[in-house]
Amino acid sequence: MDAMKIGVVGCAGRMGRMIARCVQETEGAELAGGTEAPGSPMLGRDLGELAGLGALDLAIGDDPVLLFAHSAAVIDFTAPAVSVAHAELAAQAQSVHVIGTTGLDPEQQEAVSRAARHTAVVLAPNMSLGVTLLTALVEQVARTLDADYDIEVVEMHHRRKVDAPSGTALALGLAAAAGRAVDLDDVARRVRDGHTGARPRGEIGFATLRGGDVVGDHTVVFAAEGERLELTHKASTREVFARGAVKAALWARGKPPGLYSMKDVLGLT
Repeated sequence: MDAMKIGVVGCAGRMGRMIARCVQETEGAELAGGTEAPGSPMLGRDLGELAGLGALDLAIGDDPVLLFAHSAAVIDFTAPAVSVAHAELAAQAQSVHVIGTTGLDPEQQEAVSRAARHTAVVLAPNMSLGVTLLTALVEQVARTLDADYDIEVVEMHHRRKVDAPSGTALALGLAAAAGRAVDLDDVARRVRDGHTGARPRGEIGFATLRGGDVVGDHTVVFAAEGERLELTHKASTREVFARGAVKAALWARGKPPGLYSMKDVLGLT
C-alpha cells in the first residue's frame, strides 16, 4: 500500500511543526503539505525546513481547500471555529480528518458530527495513547466503586492555555460519569469558592492549575474513608499528541464515514 499522504493545518506553530516531523518520520505516512492563516509570515516557507526535516519542496500555503483535496488525511490542532470549517472541507473532499482541537461547544461538536456522515473523523481532546488508556481505566474504576468514593479531576497546564478545565479533564469527568451511569452536567462542580458547605455525595469535582511550561498533567482521585486511589498521566512532551494523531490518521484510512475516538483507534470500544 502506498504511503498515506497527510496534511497539517496550522503547520507553522509548535504543535504543527511537531506533527509534520512525526508524519514524515512514520512508516506508511508521507507529508502532503501544510497551511497557515492568510497573512502569516510563514507563507511560502518550505514546510520541511521549518519542521527541521530539510527541504521537501512543500511551500506553506493559505488555502485549506487545496490541502484537503490533495491529502488522504489532514491533522488539525487549531481552534474550534477553524476546525469546524475544516470538517466541512474534509466532508467535501472525503479526506480523513483528525481533530485534536479542544474547547468545542455543543453546537460545534454537532457540526463536526454532521461532517462525519460523509467521511471518517477522529475527534479527541487528547491524542495521547496513555491518556486514552487512562480514560478507559477511569470509567472502569468509577463503575466498580460506588458513590462512597468521591471523584475529583485535577489538571495542570502551561500558562498560555486558554480553556479550562482542559478538554482532557472534561473527557475524564465524562468517563467517570459514564461509569457511574449519571449525566456529568448534573453532578459536576467546576468551581469552589467561599463557604460551599459539605461536599455532596456523588459529585464529580474539577480543579484547574495553570503555570510555567507544563505540557499536561491529569489526575483522577477516588477518595473514600481510609483510602485514596489516584490515576495519573503526565505528558513531558507534545510529541505524544503528534504520534497519537498520526496513528489515528493511519488507522482511519479506508474506514467508513463516522465520528471516531482514540478509544476506537486503540480497539477499546
